[in-house]
Amino acid sequence: MGLFGSKRDDGAFGLVSGSFPDPATDIDAAADKGVAVLAGGCFWCVEAVYLELDGVRSVVSGYAGGSPETADYNSVCSGRTGHAEAVEIRYDPQKISFGMLLKIFFSVAHDPTQVDRQGADVGPQYRSAIFYADDEQKRVAEAYMAQIDDAGVLDGAIATTLEPLEAFYEGEDYHQNYAARNPMQPYIAFTAAPKVQKLYKLYPEKTKGR
Repeated sequence: MGLFGSKRDDGAFGLVSGSFPDPATDIDAAADKGVAVLAGGCFWCVEAVYLELDGVRSVVSGYAGGSPETADYNSVCSGRTGHAEAVEIRYDPQKISFGMLLKIFFSVAHDPTQVDRQGADVGPQYRSAIFYADDEQKRVAEAYMAQIDDAGVLDGAIATTLEPLEAFYEGEDYHQNYAARNPMQPYIAFTAAPKVQKLYKLYPEKTKGR
């Protein structure tokens, strides 16, 4: 079963009928630095989604929120480091905006209503978080969270935290591009693949069109 082979769509968790709005507030492309750090559960899944977006140049899986001494997989898995599994997304602001990355984050990449978990992955290292690099990213994130809350497209309160980005630490080599390299792995087939499938279903015009 390949990355698009699963018939299951578990991306509907936390959602009710209705469409996520486009961001009413965004960063002007000329002022956008083109780097975002987001955490939404297992980084394999989040990475798999963002690698499919047109305008995304690279996605790196790693850690944010803790100290450099504990920025390794074994330590982070303890849930006591302050780190979250996160991805660093580098993108072309002329093709895709920070606000649109957030729309994908909330509507496809994970369930923003779960607290310190994503499905069976439990612990603060799997929390939903936006690590903002500057005041502009924080402003846009706050505005979009309020916008989707007002739109009533979630069936629970948003659990996503806004945290200042102190540093992003690149994860181990074997975590990079994991879903594409391991499409037959059960977790990828049943958790990551449906998210990618949902991305293509909801936003085909935003994808690289494989």
